[in-house]
Amino acid sequence: MGIAESILLTIATAATPLLIAAIGELVVERAGVLNLGVEGMMVMGAVCGFAGATVTGSPWLGVLAGIAAGAAFSLLFAFLTLSIAANQVATGLSLTLLGLGLSGMIGESFVGTAGNKLSSLAIPGLSDIPLVGRLMFGQDPIFYLSILLTIGVMWFLFRTRTGLTLRSIGDNHGSAHALGIPVIFYRYLAVMFGGACAGLAGAHLSLVYTPQWVENMTAGRGWIALALVVFASWRPLRVLAGAYLFGAVTIGQLHAQALGLGIPSQLLSSLPYLATVVVLVIISRNRRLTMMNTPASLGRAFVPDR
Repeated sequence: MGIAESILLTIATAATPLLIAAIGELVVERAGVLNLGVEGMMVMGAVCGFAGATVTGSPWLGVLAGIAAGAAFSLLFAFLTLSIAANQVATGLSLTLLGLGLSGMIGESFVGTAGNKLSSLAIPGLSDIPLVGRLMFGQDPIFYLSILLTIGVMWFLFRTRTGLTLRSIGDNHGSAHALGIPVIFYRYLAVMFGGACAGLAGAHLSLVYTPQWVENMTAGRGWIALALVVFASWRPLRVLAGAYLFGAVTIGQLHAQALGLGIPSQLLSSLPYLATVVVLVIISRNRRLTMMNTPASLGRAFVPDR
């Protein structure tokens, strides 16, 4: 395997969990809900995915366990913010802290345990094509699922009646309610989808990216996924591009450390997060673009008239 092919493969692997988590959060925010608990849902998906794969011996059951953990956590978030109208920012932050602590407790007995890695696909002939063979035809199944999710979400939001309804709720939940649209029901489904995606992203970390359990192994990726949604102006294809950009930054700093450039490793390790801050600062300067694409009801609690 050439150096270029190896770098491209690692970028794709690093970008996949970011893409999946960000696509899920995009749907949530299009529905007008701000879920800052993505990091907690990701880490719960990671520990439950690893535990499920280790206990059952099947990485696919581990993937399902990760998805279920993320969805379950999202239901707690939905109940607090949608059913009893708790503050979405405070609730999301609280669930992130809960997820980090609970995952450490659940995963304590799995530290140092050999993982069951989800095998990559291998299509004879196609995966042997130089440079692009393994990149296009020899990836893990979750990589292909992330691409399909992006295309599916784009089609759903902008080509279906249900997607239009969801976006209308995010833009003006009061008007949607007046038209007889069940706002809370749609938001529950959106939040559950986002949580399931966050759990899948976490399972990818512990079953593909680094097939082991390490406490706090998400390392801020949930926050990067949140920033990606804003960076992409709530557009799925831009989320795809942003995820691979941040994946390239992450892998780039690892290769820079391996080359021994004399730059402190701590500074190199912080590059993905510095890039996140820089991107958000640049976006915030273009207030017109931000306001044009931001769902108008984002983060606002909805309490139907009684």
